[in-house]
Amino acid sequence: MTLNEKTDGSALFARPAFILVRPQLAENVGTAARAMMNCALSEMRLVDPDEDPLCSRAIAASSGAEEILHRAKVFKTVAEAVADLQKVYATTGRPRDMIKPVFTGQGMAKDILEHEQKGTKCGVLFGPERTGLENDDMIYADAIVNIPLNPEHCSLNLAQAVLLTGYELFRLSDTTRDRVLSMPKTEPANKQETEHLFDHLEQELELAGYFKSPEKRPRMMRNLRNIFMRAELTSQDVRTLHGVITDLARR
Repeated sequence: MTLNEKTDGSALFARPAFILVRPQLAENVGTAARAMMNCALSEMRLVDPDEDPLCSRAIAASSGAEEILHRAKVFKTVAEAVADLQKVYATTGRPRDMIKPVFTGQGMAKDILEHEQKGTKCGVLFGPERTGLENDDMIYADAIVNIPLNPEHCSLNLAQAVLLTGYELFRLSDTTRDRVLSMPKTEPANKQETEHLFDHLEQELELAGYFKSPEKRPRMMRNLRNIFMRAELTSQDVRTLHGVITDLARR
């Protein structure tokens, strides 16, 4: 288990090992590595893979995440793969006749981070593509992870399962804002700029005879102001609108 870092150097939480049990296709191992790299995960463990995880098809499918494949450890059994771990989660979409805590993906992520902050070494099991984990694999798990999906079709391929699980871990420590306004080569307009714009607009509307009812003028201008304020104008927007108003007034 490794401690990953953001690109700015600030530390993230430690990440669990992702353990692929008896994966059947090299391409699926490669795309799983790609999904792990997307989510800043680095430790892959493989249990009795059918194909060489470093073959050309796996490397190609990893799409730049081959370093994860090169570092991946291969084990003969699940017992060997989880021997050094203290908390193991098993992903499955099928009901099991076992009494174990069942987490959603989000619940699992929170639980793992809570444990890893205490120094607990964690891992997540993923089953073979055709069958998923068997009950004999599940006995090594402390908890089950079941990601809520369409009950009529909840089947996931290996890389999808890895990506969904990894994303739940990644987003807990991600600080990206839910919404940003992209403003290349400009900045938000300040109040002086917007007031100048509204004054310009009001003057030209007055000359054009827009305010036919003097008592309604204040409310009409408030409404116009609110329209533009909702638009989150940039300095460039204000300059453009000044040009539009000037040109319309000239014509």
